[in-house]
Amino acid sequence: MENHLLNSITAEQTGISPRKKTRPRIGVFGVGYVKYWGQFDGLLDDMLRKQAVFIEKLDKLDAADVVDFGLVDEATKAYDLVPKLNAANLDLIFCDMLTYATSSTFGVIIRSVSVPIVLVALQPDKAMDYSNASTYLQLYNDDICSLPEFTGVAVRMGKKVPEMIIGTLYDDPQADAEIEEYCRIAAVLHDLKTARIGHIGHPIEAMLDMHSDSTMLTAHFGPHIVQCEAHEIVTQYLQATEDEIDGLKERILAFFDTPDPVSDPISEKLRDADLYVAARAAVALERFIKARKLDGLAYYYDGPDNSDTRVVMSNLIVGNSLLQGAGFPMCGESDLKTCIAMLIMERLGIGGSFAEFHPVDFKEDFVLVGHDGPHNIAIAEGQPVLRSLKKYHGKPGFGAGVEFKIKEGPITMLSINSTFDGKIKFIIAEGESIAGPIPPTGNTNTRGFFKPDVRTFLKRWISEGPTHHFALGVGHHAGTIRKIADYLNVESVIISG
Repeated sequence: MENHLLNSITAEQTGISPRKKTRPRIGVFGVGYVKYWGQFDGLLDDMLRKQAVFIEKLDKLDAADVVDFGLVDEATKAYDLVPKLNAANLDLIFCDMLTYATSSTFGVIIRSVSVPIVLVALQPDKAMDYSNASTYLQLYNDDICSLPEFTGVAVRMGKKVPEMIIGTLYDDPQADAEIEEYCRIAAVLHDLKTARIGHIGHPIEAMLDMHSDSTMLTAHFGPHIVQCEAHEIVTQYLQATEDEIDGLKERILAFFDTPDPVSDPISEKLRDADLYVAARAAVALERFIKARKLDGLAYYYDGPDNSDTRVVMSNLIVGNSLLQGAGFPMCGESDLKTCIAMLIMERLGIGGSFAEFHPVDFKEDFVLVGHDGPHNIAIAEGQPVLRSLKKYHGKPGFGAGVEFKIKEGPITMLSINSTFDGKIKFIIAEGESIAGPIPPTGNTNTRGFFKPDVRTFLKRWISEGPTHHFALGVGHHAGTIRKIADYLNVESVIISG
């Protein structure tokens, strides 16, 4: 299984403090059959050792706080376990299928617990030694035996069939990768429930696809939408010290390239005045994020010509890009739905940059994927570029713009839209970021290749009714994002090639 996960940009590189790593809470309980223990001496101890090995795998990942609930081998223990699971504030539960277990050890749990449960069937031996086989050894390796019974009872309880991991307990990279994937999913689910997403202003009035109801977003995902005011950032901007600004200017110049302009007449080499404003706004943004205890921000706000509000709110691009690289999704045009899509990708460790479709290259069969404004510099291919822009097209103001393409290789897109009946829909696709030049316009642009061809892909994507914005991440992770949608009871579609 491929691995395209990213580390956050360090504070030493940008001067922005990275977000503290999420630690979800994951519960583990094993299942077995109480009647076996008296029949086969030592089998119970072997089952407990198997569960200990699985928990050790989780501990070595160091990706979650793990709570061990022991072994459930009869119905009374299942009933006793339900209140403990519900009281533990868990984000995900692994049910360790240690040997055959009756569904009475699981039915009441799947019925009564709302936290996602993953069935884990990892037998210790890759194959039995048939010439020396015994009933004991069969039971020792009977991890998958109850899977049909457990999924069948889940359906009878009115629940979805749980996800499952099938493999071996030792030397199984695919199973280990799936365990790690569910730990990352748990991190997403944890942060969606607890995130504070700041919101300033409103979407651009004419862009009807972006408007959303904050309560609806809390209902479907869980985060609190913190309604903030532009003057909060402006106040921090006015209070920024020259030492803070100078320090961030130095880090910006060390991190970004500042080339001469090329073909776009509205772009110039980064001006000192634009660098100063961008650095000062970056200082203000970090102060604001800390003061409001925010995990992300969606914003769009104008102001009177030549006012501090206009200057500050139109020059958040560099600071927001630095914050995105440090783990805080920052989304222009006040697009809250895409901000949540970016948070999902960031917590999965795959980036998540603000994007839309730009012109198609019909000669080489790809489409430019990018946007103006803030971007996730943690997924940049090569050194990001800063250019001074004489105007931000379609928006007020001028100043520094961030330009790069995302890492070459597999990519994943996620668009979150709301439907006519007020529900949420995930639209997901996978493609490739391919090498080649991009327009030198002070914006991000990635040469996106999608199967079977660019015309067919775009028709299929657009036919699902997405918003024009989406989150763009690295690696192929459509299946993982679909699992998250399922756990959130959200409709999802993957655009097939």
